[in-house]
Amino acid sequence: MKFFWKAERCGAELNAALRRVAEQCADRLAEGRGERELEFREGPSGVVKVTSTESGFRIESGTLSGLLRGVGQAFAGLEGEENTPFRTLGIMLDCSRNKVFAPAYLRELFVKLALMGYNLVMLYTEDTYRLPEEPFFGYMRGAYTLEELRGLDASARELGIELVGCVQTLGHCEQLLAYPEYGAVRDTPAVLMVDEPKTYELIEKMIQFWSEALTSRRLHIGMDEAHELGRGRFLDRNGYQEAYPLFARHLRRVAELCARYGVRPIIWDDMYFRLGNPDHEYYTLETEIPATVLAQIPENLQLCYWDYYTADADFYRKFIDLHRSFGCNPIMGSGVWTWGRFWYDHRTTCRSAIPCLQACRDRKLDEIFFTMWGDNGGYCAYDSALAGLEFVSGLAYGHEATETDFFADRFRAVCGADFELYTALGEVALNDEEAASGGVTAHLLWDDPLLGINYLSLRSRDEQLPERYAARLAALAAKLETAELTPALREIRALIRFLMLRPAFQRQLLQTFRDGDREALRTLAERELPELEAALDEFAAEFRADWLRSAKPFGLEVIQRRNAGLRERLLELRRRLLHGEPLPELEAQLTALELGVPTPSRMYSGSILL
Repeated sequence: MKFFWKAERCGAELNAALRRVAEQCADRLAEGRGERELEFREGPSGVVKVTSTESGFRIESGTLSGLLRGVGQAFAGLEGEENTPFRTLGIMLDCSRNKVFAPAYLRELFVKLALMGYNLVMLYTEDTYRLPEEPFFGYMRGAYTLEELRGLDASARELGIELVGCVQTLGHCEQLLAYPEYGAVRDTPAVLMVDEPKTYELIEKMIQFWSEALTSRRLHIGMDEAHELGRGRFLDRNGYQEAYPLFARHLRRVAELCARYGVRPIIWDDMYFRLGNPDHEYYTLETEIPATVLAQIPENLQLCYWDYYTADADFYRKFIDLHRSFGCNPIMGSGVWTWGRFWYDHRTTCRSAIPCLQACRDRKLDEIFFTMWGDNGGYCAYDSALAGLEFVSGLAYGHEATETDFFADRFRAVCGADFELYTALGEVALNDEEAASGGVTAHLLWDDPLLGINYLSLRSRDEQLPERYAARLAALAAKLETAELTPALREIRALIRFLMLRPAFQRQLLQTFRDGDREALRTLAERELPELEAALDEFAAEFRADWLRSAKPFGLEVIQRRNAGLRERLLELRRRLLHGEPLPELEAQLTALELGVPTPSRMYSGSILL
């Protein structure tokens, strides 16, 4: 079905947005010509009403984002009225953990987001932007240029999306502070030096850059998880000082710089709470923030309550109330789970996002965004998260999590993919009850075959878990047999093929080694290991293709080194088996299993623990 709209019946802003959508969705929308007409009318803010007419669909809303969500409804052939209490519905993309999304990919993503009803995108860039006169800022990291960001800003604005920079001005500065050139502003390897004039000269450059790059007058300045604040070179230079005054003093100076450039700062607000209890915990109601500290919160500051973990709506409500008790109306940062995973995790997203949205509605919080982090390498197939974005936007517009057909119809219409398949594939990751650590898929993929640390960790908790996991993967592989394969699906299919082979091989290797069957070990080397290597090669090729389709090439080297390192270790195992050389690593594996106690899980990149 191809829809059309009549430009003379729409305002300039809506026409510009529809032309962007038509450019990307040329098979479904055109200006002035098509099979069914889309009519647009102004309606109440927060409402999207789509009604079938004799000639097509009538879409009513009081916002551009609402009208464009209505276009997504029409594409799916859906009528009805939706309501959202959120004036801001957004996402945050992690562009600092190796993967820096390509501008062309982001422009396509903006259209899909607009059709889902989103009107905010944050780009999390610790140092991945080109700061003038700072050649080592974002060096070899695929940093965005001023021109790229301005182009993205214009593209987002056309679709009613506010593009907001999200940077770091205290902690999480590991990449930058690794360079000797920034020694003067280094307190600890991750935290900037408070009170140092050069620190504020650098931060002023950051703020000026973003004030010029984007039209939004908001800037997220980070400030989270600065656990070592004042405990490094600052301590050597100035002696011990309490963290609250340090934090407040630094924040005030940065907020003043923001005011100078006409931008309103947002911070992740965990440090206020962490410093108020002896265990430095964030998610606790047993925290005491001194009145003197609350009195120093800058007037132009917006706090962000971030929580991707809590499964209890009542806790969210109480924590929102706690924010408001000291005069702040926070923006909520929830999560669509992409980090530590190769595929979007629907189960974990549901566990936290559903109660979070429920509490935000109850407390009439009107701004929310969903983070999409890239911890440990940014290796998630981010197209898979479109299913999560469709899901949480539907919840934000008043739908129930059980309305599977509704989500499936919209996802097929907006993203051209199978919602049930995309959400089911999240089962490629073991859950917290099955495994002691997150990111188990990556742990097993890059597990050293001679050391087998992560395989042993799973077996030590449940001897049959690796085999049950392989059976689950086989069921997922069966779902992919009849699917129309997108780049993301080709990548996950290749990963599943490798992971299906891995546990059985590791078990057979240990059993054969324990039995001392040299002939069987040689058979493993000649038949099973080449099959594993071929499966790994297929995954590496598909991963590379999807990365280069969606991101700048910088950062790909990190994942390729992990894949290449694993391949070399498979070759090393094959050499040892074929030549009958000693295998003390396998002896150590058997000893670990004989201990009969849970063993630790670890993730390596070469010899570096991640």
